[in-house]
Amino acid sequence: MDGDLGDFLRSRRARIRPEEVGLPSYGRRRVPGLRREEVAQLAGVSVDYYIRLEQGRGPSVSDAVLDAIARVLRLDETEHVYLRAVARPRRQQGRSATPAPRVRPGVQALLDGMDRTPAFVLNHRMDVLAWNALADAVFQYEETAPRDRNIARQVFLDPAASGYYPEWHAVAAQCVAHLRLQAGHHADDHGLTSLVGELSLKSEDFRRLWADHPVAECAYGVKRIQHPVAGLLTFPYETLAITGDPEQTLLVYTPEPGSETEERLALLGSWTSAVAAERA
Repeated sequence: MDGDLGDFLRSRRARIRPEEVGLPSYGRRRVPGLRREEVAQLAGVSVDYYIRLEQGRGPSVSDAVLDAIARVLRLDETEHVYLRAVARPRRQQGRSATPAPRVRPGVQALLDGMDRTPAFVLNHRMDVLAWNALADAVFQYEETAPRDRNIARQVFLDPAASGYYPEWHAVAAQCVAHLRLQAGHHADDHGLTSLVGELSLKSEDFRRLWADHPVAECAYGVKRIQHPVAGLLTFPYETLAITGDPEQTLLVYTPEPGSETEERLALLGSWTSAVAAERA
């Protein structure tokens, strides 16, 4: 996505005060944080070279230079990897705008075998590709149109999302950080570009968060859901890579043993199974 490198570097310059890196902070500054000249000085490159890099005119930039800039801007490991990705994007022609194919039958069998934990498979665009019965009981994927089985689209465009996620702001920030990270690694993915464009057009919250340029892995954590039938559910979750398909990940929501969530989830599963049997 055009401008990502410059936007990212400017956002990271802005969060560092000159005195934090041993520079005097005297004089008026038009923008917060480090100036481009100061970053260049600290990284050991010419000012012109750094300016061209921020403008996206440095495709042959070396690892050594990127490592030096990452050190100056105090990037964490995920941000460092992202910097390398957007500084030297890999061009892949013909990327489809449609969701990736459904998961392998063996992965679906694995999902179906998880009868006590909601689990589902996502691609890098946050499209939900497959799920088990408990995930459907919690998220109602079967009743959702395929295009709307996308976590970011649901979080930002579904009017009920703010009530469904008690910590909606944290969930929204995670979504944007994940999409930013994936955008860095899939520069020519038209489906991802289209999703970001749609969310930017329709959601002021998304536009604001996207402009902050967050980048982060969302590999594990705790998510709370206010379910309309089961009530408040608290899920520790883990994200696992699917061998053989690097663009798909398995998310598993595992309630604490003996918790209210475990009890409510069991009741929800029984209730949804009974409803499904009646409809059959």
